[in-house]
Amino acid sequence: MTTAKAGACNQPALRLACAFSLATLLGGCTGSLLKSDAEAPETFRLGVVATMAPAATATSSTAGLAIAVARPRAAAAIDTDRIAVHSAGNRFDYYSDARWAESAPQMLQQNLVSALAATAQFGGGVMTAPARMPTELLLDVELRRFEVVTAGADAASSGAAPVVHVQVQASLLDSRRAARVTSFVSEASVPASENRLSAVVDAFERANAQVVSDIAARVQAAAAGLPAQ
Repeated sequence: MTTAKAGACNQPALRLACAFSLATLLGGCTGSLLKSDAEAPETFRLGVVATMAPAATATSSTAGLAIAVARPRAAAAIDTDRIAVHSAGNRFDYYSDARWAESAPQMLQQNLVSALAATAQFGGGVMTAPARMPTELLLDVELRRFEVVTAGADAASSGAAPVVHVQVQASLLDSRRAARVTSFVSEASVPASENRLSAVVDAFERANAQVVSDIAARVQAAAAGLPAQ
């Protein structure tokens, strides 16, 4: 009896039926595994900071300098494309239905490059590090905070409008002399107009713009006093 059952699918007439049954079973399993009714999360990108008035006039000694912006270092909790939420009780979580288009450090790096390029001070170019060509200056960046803080246990239960916090440690380095030109902390806290995701993203936009503009202005001013060589 056992031998007959084991060899049943060896019969030509049954071989095709066995193969069809196996394919149907596998197809059903695959379909159930890949199918998902969950909605894709909303994706947001923080806009490039608008062109600002130069804080210092580029001189002939600095107009030819090039600067590279390093990818900001950040703790794993904010080195992500998820929107971080710091809630009451020192809880740390993320919005489940929203994402950044890129990770927070990458967005900050792109915004800093755009803001420094807008100053028109660095005639040698403004680049992301590592740059293909050597640069005289390097902007070293650490993203310390990039989160929304809520009063309640989570973003949904908080009655009060949350507050967005962005904090960055920035250091301008002169690669020619292996010297630190300036180092500072730039930060902004912007309350959302209401406890809604769209209002929170708008607060992130304003806080990020304040920090990026401040960093660009300080770097521009510090670089203005550097020698050409």
